[in-house]
Amino acid sequence: MNLFIAGASGFIGSALIKRLLLENVSLIAAVLAGEEAGHLPEVVEQATVEPLSESSDYTAALQSIDTVIHLAARVHVMQEAATDPLQEFRKVNLHGTERLARQAAQAGVSRFVFMSTIGVNGDNSSDKPYTEGDVVHPHNAYSVSKYEAELVLTEISKQTGMEVVIIRAPLVYGPGNPGNFLSLLRIVSKGFPLPLASITNKRSLIYVGNLVDALATCAIHPSAAGKTYLISDGEDISTPDLIRRTASALGVPARLIPFPVSLMLLAGKLTDKSGAVNRLTGSLTVDSSKIRRELGWMPPFTMEEGLVETAAWFRNKF
Repeated sequence: MNLFIAGASGFIGSALIKRLLLENVSLIAAVLAGEEAGHLPEVVEQATVEPLSESSDYTAALQSIDTVIHLAARVHVMQEAATDPLQEFRKVNLHGTERLARQAAQAGVSRFVFMSTIGVNGDNSSDKPYTEGDVVHPHNAYSVSKYEAELVLTEISKQTGMEVVIIRAPLVYGPGNPGNFLSLLRIVSKGFPLPLASITNKRSLIYVGNLVDALATCAIHPSAAGKTYLISDGEDISTPDLIRRTASALGVPARLIPFPVSLMLLAGKLTDKSGAVNRLTGSLTVDSSKIRRELGWMPPFTMEEGLVETAAWFRNKF
């Protein structure tokens, strides 16, 4: 099997390549011109491509490819400068994805695995975990663009017969994570007192090692065709417990102090930080039983193992 990875040099893509090298597949990694890709294994063929957009041309790179795993995206921007963020997200996540998928179908690609986000379901699951059958509530420009891409891919599959598999993942953590979890590691490692002890929420996460194992399964398993899967580590955790377990993995004390959640929410509104506060205090859990039941997939790593590996990487790096 010839497998093409869009977004191969990023946090998830690099981990996915290591996982796929365990399979009997030939890997072609999409690499942008001038992009640092020296960390990719020599056995992986590199295809130099242009940035994904509504006019990008990946036709040459897609010849003789059996399966595409599409990880490339415009991701969350903490300090968004665009006057119309949705249009900026759509340029890559919707129009670029559609362009890539149509070129893949024309090249004879048989399966297209798309990395989406749990944000398509929403940003607060309350007391009931999200499932694949829920009515969607994409809550920001990023998740709207991802859901629109899901719809387009489903239509392309109907038109061309190319199999589409969609993965919606919650917060991803692991060695090399450049996002919010890295910020958490930095704060916890410095021993700052955190007013989070009163929070009683539940959050689903996924370790990058578990995510890429699920992606590999969806790329290969015959029964994944045409399916959407929600995935997680299978263990939900509160924000205070996540702090405690992260601190333990780092070998530092967790300094948590009680503070009324209602006042945190009010402070978030007054400082225009409601989104960040809601992520700390709200619940977002997913039911990943469908992929376990249909594909026999089980996370190869526990959350404890994932946090230990992530902490070890952080200590060595920083």
